[in-house]
Amino acid sequence: MAARDLRQVVALADRLFPDHPEDAVHFAERLALGSGLCLALSDADAGVSGYAIAYPWPLGRIPPLNRSLAPVPPAGGGAYLHDLGIDPALAGAGHAGAGLALLIHRMREAGLRDLALVAVNGTVSFWEHHGFRIREPSDGMARKLASYGSAAHYMVRTL
Repeated sequence: MAARDLRQVVALADRLFPDHPEDAVHFAERLALGSGLCLALSDADAGVSGYAIAYPWPLGRIPPLNRSLAPVPPAGGGAYLHDLGIDPALAGAGHAGAGLALLIHRMREAGLRDLALVAVNGTVSFWEHHGFRIREPSDGMARKLASYGSAAHYMVRTL
């Protein structure tokens, strides 16, 4: 993903996750933090039709929604998958799994060993299929997790 993709990424995110809006400035901050871990599925004709936003982040901490991450805590070998979104017209074609595989490859190259996320919109089974497991949140994490919705789950995959 490059900065030039952000306008289309934000537009796709707004369509896919209307209950979790994020301002473009926060997508840009996350891209700057995890440039090698952020991916865009695009072509010259259709533009961006999928994306992944990931960045180094400590395991056991949930980043805030639609707010700056500063000051960024030391990642300690972890990364956070903020969003993985694919245009519904391309659903079922394997793009999400392929993007996740590329992200994990890049994490290994960077020496990162744990990938965390918050599963929303009934996606727990998808993430479990890809090796993620639900982790019970601490009391402090539970408050932040609630901001993602009542059915949100903190999940981790150790590489």
